[in-house]
Amino acid sequence: MSLSSPVVRRWVVLLATLAAVALTVRLGAWQLARAAQKEAMQASADTRSTLAPLATADLARDGHAAAAQHDRRITLSGRWLAEQTLYLDNRQMNGRVGFFVVTPLELAPGDAVMVLRGWAPRDFQDRTRLPAAPLSAGTVSVAGTIAPPPGKLYAFDGTERGPLRQNLDLAVYSREIGVALRPLSLQQQDSGAPDDGLRRQWPKPAVDVHKHYGYAFQWFALAFLLSGLYVWFQLLGPWRARRLRPAA
Repeated sequence: MSLSSPVVRRWVVLLATLAAVALTVRLGAWQLARAAQKEAMQASADTRSTLAPLATADLARDGHAAAAQHDRRITLSGRWLAEQTLYLDNRQMNGRVGFFVVTPLELAPGDAVMVLRGWAPRDFQDRTRLPAAPLSAGTVSVAGTIAPPPGKLYAFDGTERGPLRQNLDLAVYSREIGVALRPLSLQQQDSGAPDDGLRRQWPKPAVDVHKHYGYAFQWFALAFLLSGLYVWFQLLGPWRARRLRPAA
């Protein structure tokens, strides 16, 4: 049977339509699964944020344990390593661009946690001018919420040095300063914080669940459209043509 015969063409169109519909339905279902996964993650984060403050002795030392402690409240005591303060550039808070001020808090000799102390505005006249962010000497108590390390922004290749940086890699910075850093950060809260001029209105991580529902709707709509086009052009169209064809 020739590939150009009507029967073969009908089978080719049917199989192509079935494959396309199956693919779009699968993609739509995947988007719904992603939405459910993110909703579960958000529910877990909300639950952790309501738990009693974590004890310092239980603070994670590895990445897997750290992920399970995100959003937990904790109060840490230690000594600021003020000379190791970093200013992460191009960070936003309340729609304004500035710096995240990050300083290691040494819990014990050779053991520290990076603390996101707050946000400071940029001097647009002199980009390299860093804001003053005074620190107390001696042992301090810092209350905050356990969080992942600061998110990374796009940066050109090359190792960053000095206090002004685009990104912070905990492993690299740990080797640079010779101090072990826990695989997490502490977002300092306003409660009990010193009047250092830093802002601490930390935004909640965006879950973007509605985006996945929107994509799922588009994929399911495309599957419905493909099915409708097949029915119209391959079934209803020929049937109507036969009915309207004048009798011989």
